[in-house]
Amino acid sequence: MKYIPLIKPEIDAKKLKIAIGKIAQSGVLTKGEYLASFEKKLANYLKVKYVFATSSCTTALHLSLAALGIEAGDEVIVSDFSFPATGNVVAQIGAKPVFIDIEEDSFNIDPAKIEKAITKKTKAIIVVHAFGIPANMTEILKISKKHKIPVIEDAACALGSIHKDKFCGAWADLGCFSFHPRKTITTGEGGAVVTNDSKLAKKIEVLRNHGGVIKADGDWEFIENGFNYRLSELQAALGVEQMTKIKSTTVDRQKIAKMYFQKLSGLEGIKFVTVLKDDITNFQSFVILLDKNIDREDLRKKLAKNKIETTIGTYAMHAQKSFARFGFKPGDLPNSYFAYKHSLTLPLYGQMTQKEIEYVVGKLKDCLKDEK
Repeated sequence: MKYIPLIKPEIDAKKLKIAIGKIAQSGVLTKGEYLASFEKKLANYLKVKYVFATSSCTTALHLSLAALGIEAGDEVIVSDFSFPATGNVVAQIGAKPVFIDIEEDSFNIDPAKIEKAITKKTKAIIVVHAFGIPANMTEILKISKKHKIPVIEDAACALGSIHKDKFCGAWADLGCFSFHPRKTITTGEGGAVVTNDSKLAKKIEVLRNHGGVIKADGDWEFIENGFNYRLSELQAALGVEQMTKIKSTTVDRQKIAKMYFQKLSGLEGIKFVTVLKDDITNFQSFVILLDKNIDREDLRKKLAKNKIETTIGTYAMHAQKSFARFGFKPGDLPNSYFAYKHSLTLPLYGQMTQKEIEYVVGKLKDCLKDEK
């Protein structure tokens, strides 16, 4: 069997070549027709009013905090089980990340623990849709509205996922997406922030573009200390190509995940997490939980020898040295810490064949037997 990677982005090289040729001929490499088209396609797909493509999801999150006026001395409640970028942006803006544990049967923030963490200094809540699994936005927004605290959705992994009747990222005051190569669609690197709030949209538009506005005479005036967080035309062209197959890519991932569920169901030593009733996940990643007595790193080495790429789920941010100054020590948030130490991501991509899936499942079963 040939090497099986975690992900293979699906890119139409012919369409992309034509687009790059048009861009090169026009000489417009930033803020051109492809950026406008990409943002419009995202807005139509997500059914939101405003979309601003950015250089990454990290910059989208940072832009969102800045637009909300978060500053030094403020506190931001953050789902703990996430890539460190989610907490980094809070620290970088000068605020304190207040990490919240996840639910035992989910990779997502526990709504019951949010309210207990709210103080007078709490100025925002960042909710992560881990691996594209929708968080319980219905309950979270009840809490945020009660305390009048804005919510940012870190929907980096969740383009195409649905909570109840609405796309993830479109529920809160602001939603942020990633277009990294492992995501449902890719622009190489890139992201977006979306909102239905016109005031926040105006703020983001200015902040994304160095804090500048164009005056009536055509000259720039800089009214904010902004950022250069724009997505280039070349990346936007790739995004436009990717959006043509967002629906089919999501369906393909869901079909492969279903096969994994069927073939791994009842396997001793692993556990699947729970998706809320009526919710739909895009399966950005297929992540399982291993029993505590299984050596995950040894298992990964064995799978690698069989040409199967795996990785951990993601990180318990409170356990990272970079966040130690905020008063946490490893294990303080037990559910997140367990998931950090025992989660395993299996290969999943749209072009994955049934033979490849069966090979991964077979080798995983063999390797788990060796672990016992």
